[in-house]
Amino acid sequence: MYESPFLKLKRWQWWLLVAINIFFLIAGQAAAVLLGRFYYDKGGNSKWMATLVQTAGFPVLCIPWFLLHPSREASTSSTSPSIKTLALLYFVLGVLVAGDNMLYSVGLLYLSASTYSLICATQLAFNAVFSYFLNSQKFTALILNSVVILSLSAALIAVNDDSDGPSGVPKGKFLIGFLCTLGASALYSLLLSFMQLSFQKVLKKETFSVVLEMQIYTSVVASCLSTIGLFASGEWKSLQHEMEVFGTGRVSYVLTLVWTAITWQVCAVGVVGLIFVVSSLFSNVISTLSLAVTPLAALVVFHDKMNGVKVIAMLLALCGFASYIYQNYIDDKKARRLQT
Repeated sequence: MYESPFLKLKRWQWWLLVAINIFFLIAGQAAAVLLGRFYYDKGGNSKWMATLVQTAGFPVLCIPWFLLHPSREASTSSTSPSIKTLALLYFVLGVLVAGDNMLYSVGLLYLSASTYSLICATQLAFNAVFSYFLNSQKFTALILNSVVILSLSAALIAVNDDSDGPSGVPKGKFLIGFLCTLGASALYSLLLSFMQLSFQKVLKKETFSVVLEMQIYTSVVASCLSTIGLFASGEWKSLQHEMEVFGTGRVSYVLTLVWTAITWQVCAVGVVGLIFVVSSLFSNVISTLSLAVTPLAALVVFHDKMNGVKVIAMLLALCGFASYIYQNYIDDKKARRLQT
C-alpha cells in the first residue's frame, strides 16, 4: 500500500509545506478567475483563447523543474514507469484538462465571477464521491456533512431568481453557463482523483519535481489541443480585432492574457502539490475555500451583486470547508500516532 513520504517530516515542516501549496492555490485561483472575468468584460470573446491561457503558462515552471529534477541515478530507479506508460498517462490527463478548461471558459463567459465561484464549490461533493471509489477515501460524518453543505450551497445559487450573469446575458445563456460550470466541477474532481491514483500506482516518486513534471507535460498536451481548437473554430481570426477594441488598450489585452496564464500555473502547482502531499480531496477542499473567497474579491473589483442568497451560500461553503479541515486534522493525528 502506498504511504505518503511526508509523514516522515516533522509536524511543523509538513504543515509549512501544506501552507505554501495552499497559498499558491488560493492566490493563483482567485487572481486567475478575476482576470478571466476582466478579459470578457473588456471585450474579449474567444472561448478557446480563454481555454488556452489556462495551460499556456507552463514554460514558467521549467526553471524550478530543472532545479529540482532528480539525478540520473535517482530517476533510473527500477520502480520508474516506462516512457510509453508516462506518455499515455500525461496524454489522457492533458485531454481531460483541456476539456475541463473549455467548460470553465464557457461558464465564466455567461456567469458573474461571484456566481461562477459559488457554483464551482460543488466540486468538493463530486470529489468526495470519486475519491471514495478511486482512492479508497473513507466517508466519515464530518466529510458527509461537508459534502451535503456544499451541495446545498450550490443548489441555492441554482434556484435563486436573482442569480445574475454579466450585463446583457439572457437567462438562457445563464443556464448554459450554470450547466457548463457544474459539468466542469465534476470533470475537475474526476481529474484530481486520477492524479492521486497516478501518484500512488504509477509514478511512485517522492520528490516535488514529479509534481512539476506532471503539470508541465499535461499542460503541453492541453495547450496543443486548445491551440488546435482555436484555429479549427476560426476564432483566431477575431483576435486582432479583440486587441484593437479591448476596453483598456492593446498592452492591457496582452498583459491580461499573460498574467492569466501565469496565475493559472501558480494555482495548478498548488493543486497538484496538495494532491501529492495530502490527497485529491484535500486539494479540492482548498479550491473550495478559494472559491468562497473569490466572490468577496469580485464584489470589490467588479461590483458584483451580493444578495442574501449569495451570502448564505458563501457562509455554507465556508462551513463545509471547516468541517472537512477538522476531519483532516483528526486523520493526520491518527496517522502519526500509528506511525510512532
